[in-house]
Amino acid sequence: MAEKPIILGIETSCDETAVSLIQDDESGVPKILSNIVSSQFDIHKEFGGVVPDLAARSHIEKIDIITKKAIKESGVSLDKVSAIAATMGPGLIVCLTVGLNFGKAMASSLNLPFIGVNHLEGHALSPKLHSKIEYPYLLLLISGGHSQYLSVNSLGKYIRLGTTIDDALGEAFDKTAKLLGIEFPGGPKLEKFSEQGDPNKFELPKPIINKGGCNLSFAGLKTAILRITKIIKTEQDKFDLAASFQKTIEEILYIKTKIAFDEFKKINSQDKNSFIVAGGVAANKGIREKLIKVSKENNFKPIFPDLKLCGDNAAMIAMVGLEKFKAKQFDNLDLPANPRLALDESAKFLKGAGVKL
Repeated sequence: MAEKPIILGIETSCDETAVSLIQDDESGVPKILSNIVSSQFDIHKEFGGVVPDLAARSHIEKIDIITKKAIKESGVSLDKVSAIAATMGPGLIVCLTVGLNFGKAMASSLNLPFIGVNHLEGHALSPKLHSKIEYPYLLLLISGGHSQYLSVNSLGKYIRLGTTIDDALGEAFDKTAKLLGIEFPGGPKLEKFSEQGDPNKFELPKPIINKGGCNLSFAGLKTAILRITKIIKTEQDKFDLAASFQKTIEEILYIKTKIAFDEFKKINSQDKNSFIVAGGVAANKGIREKLIKVSKENNFKPIFPDLKLCGDNAAMIAMVGLEKFKAKQFDNLDLPANPRLALDESAKFLKGAGVKL
């Protein structure tokens, strides 16, 4: 029996330097041999957000060390690696080029196939790292840079059903946390903060909740938070506002996901009912519970990545690399980074003031 291919994946699209090696097990489900993620929270904390040049410099300093650590932890020698996969976009251009060029250099020096990976496709396929999932399935991608509902029809084939017309959900969490004085990175900490508050204290807006299909909008909600933070006086008020924000987000996703289920059913067989939720915000416990509830009510099967695979990581990049390796979809070494890479390239651009839904 031929040995199963081993893929080395590299991720540097934002502020995580990550390298992973994966290989199919005997049942056909990929096994993570190693998955090293080095974050930059301490570097960017004082600025309250990611500084691109500092992030890129950190990637340059760490990428070689993290790669060696991942290889050592995997127990795999380099001569057993079948291909190198690296994120090509979307993301911060100065960060993307670090991992992409490092991956291309590795592939060239080892005479291995090189595979450029769409970071969003990594999130889309991340549940395949622990489950056998058949196409097509409905995907809700919620992260710091993206919020979309998509029909995932096969590798590389996506139909966007809905998207945010302004801020991504993770961005709304981060900005709300900053307004409440929660230390960077505040988004993941906001849910814990909200547990001390009354979710019914503040009535917050739900933008485009009754129009626009399963498109999303969070800018108006963020503006409302800004306005309220200027008049609240106590620490308990902050807890209450955080709890009200968390509740409002859960309610928005509950309503919009019901619409997305209907949109998905219009273009797919009625027996296809897998609902994948991926991206960093998929780690939010309250959102998970609300989406599980709406899924069960509408006969969909909710599937989430492991918590450690919700945020940016290289295992998901290697996962896409493995799928593309099997399909013999390789790239040339002159492949450029694409900071605005999309999953559904044919979908209409829906961002900015005056967008018609």
